[in-house]
Amino acid sequence: MNKLLKELFDTAVYLLLVLGITYLVITFVGQRTEVEGESMETTLQDGDNLIVDKISYRFSDPKRFDIIVFPFKYQTNTYYIKRIIGLPGETVSIDEDGSIYIDGELLEESYGREVIAPDMLGNVTYPVTLGEDEYFVMGDNRNNSTDSRMEVVGNVRRSDIIGRAWIRIWPLNKIGILKHQ
Repeated sequence: MNKLLKELFDTAVYLLLVLGITYLVITFVGQRTEVEGESMETTLQDGDNLIVDKISYRFSDPKRFDIIVFPFKYQTNTYYIKRIIGLPGETVSIDEDGSIYIDGELLEESYGREVIAPDMLGNVTYPVTLGEDEYFVMGDNRNNSTDSRMEVVGNVRRSDIIGRAWIRIWPLNKIGILKHQ
């Protein structure tokens, strides 16, 4: 009987330890998230499963072109996945031709799926000067993305960033680390 109680106790301690470590990893290191929608095509597809790195930004600042995850402020348990375009203190503008400028210089990037259509410039007033803790984000599918160009999203505060999309874990034929630059 003593041996059985010891085995049950050891198993319970083991399970509590595993659950505790799992909680710490999910809370502070990484978590799984699923892409819903087409706003990040062709980089990410609807249904892709990602691991979000929640620890890197504790030691370094987000960088331009990182793909980040942040909560949608008007609906609980809804998260957006977008690419950082503008960094704190920068001025972002988009001209009528859909070209993006950072501090007056044309942004050289190849992530945008297409040229931004005139009706997708957004309802923010350009130029947008970012605060010291704000980021301007956009989806790669620029004409099908609700992002910083829309008031409902706006600029993303540093404190709202959960982490960066780090690795795709599903579908199996696309498993791999996501390229950020």
